[in-house]
Amino acid sequence: MKYPIYMDYNATTPLDKKVLENMLPYLTEHFGNAASRSHVYGWKAAEAVDIGRQQIADLLGTSPKEIVFTSGATESVNLAIKGVFEAFGHKGKHIITVKTEHKAVLDTCQHIEKLGAEITYLGVDSKGNISLEQLENAIRKDTILISVMVANNEIGVIYPFKEITKIAYRHNVLFHTDATQAVGKIPINVVEDEIDLLSFSGHKIYGPKGVGALYVRKKLNITAQQDGGKHERGMRSGTLNVAGIVGLGEAAEICRNTMLQEAIRLAVLRNNLERGILEKVPNTQINGSLDNRLPNTTNISFGKIDGEQLLMNLNEIAVSNGSACNSASTEPSYVLKAMGLDDESAYSSVRFSIGRMTKEEDIEIAVNHVATVIDRMR
Repeated sequence: MKYPIYMDYNATTPLDKKVLENMLPYLTEHFGNAASRSHVYGWKAAEAVDIGRQQIADLLGTSPKEIVFTSGATESVNLAIKGVFEAFGHKGKHIITVKTEHKAVLDTCQHIEKLGAEITYLGVDSKGNISLEQLENAIRKDTILISVMVANNEIGVIYPFKEITKIAYRHNVLFHTDATQAVGKIPINVVEDEIDLLSFSGHKIYGPKGVGALYVRKKLNITAQQDGGKHERGMRSGTLNVAGIVGLGEAAEICRNTMLQEAIRLAVLRNNLERGILEKVPNTQINGSLDNRLPNTTNISFGKIDGEQLLMNLNEIAVSNGSACNSASTEPSYVLKAMGLDDESAYSSVRFSIGRMTKEEDIEIAVNHVATVIDRMR
């Protein structure tokens, strides 16, 4: 089977070969339980977890004691939002988020609304940006949490999270960010940026699926959502995924060492992709801000064309029309709709997200393929 050129890195990334090499021993000879403290098998596993925790802390600029391991970003988001709601419910029940957040955040907020939470869903402008003035005006005396992602998974816009943390701090409100699409792509220092809680996942940074982490600021106690042993500072019980943590740690280390150079390389490739498509395909537009965005992501609308047929015909490249969590839906992207696009434009939009294995020749092939397909369909 001939595989298409992969351009859906925001959905998931391939496992880095060095990550796999580091993981393999912990799936075979070093198979111990990290919570087994009475023999060498457990000691070896616990040592590996400590190393992984340190590597992740180094990427985020924090202490390893503030890293809580989970099964992935979705669990981390649930733990953060539900954990704050339960722990700080006596102070208030109001939470602020954005209409264009990932479904992990939106669905979690909708769930706790049934339990008495009051959620303000901020809108965005035509470029996908939020208004800091509207955000600050939305804060109430009973606001306990602001949850805004670092970068949007569909259009790549980077939100002004550093300014948001200052607003949150000024009003004594906690700040959580879903940084799943940003960690390992752009610098984030949770201490300098005054972030209280940060969620991310391994499989977005060339690590394994099924493992992620939640940064929880020191001395911040949130309510556990999974009980059964008081693991992870009492916030997340369960046997640790040692091999997954080893892989996540190594993936974080690789990103820390290569992130800045890789961001420059990917931005050049993305710009070449956009330029080529806009030159060869008329009646197209880039969705979202061009000023402050992820280096690997672009979202392009192709006008009056059947989006489902377009994706099927683009068989030489693997792309998507939105978030992987929402791919089964036949509805137009809620992110693009929130930006003001009509159904037709949203349906005809394609997200291109490139990554570590993307080469210059891949971009040229993709541009020509898109131009040929669109011309044939029109």
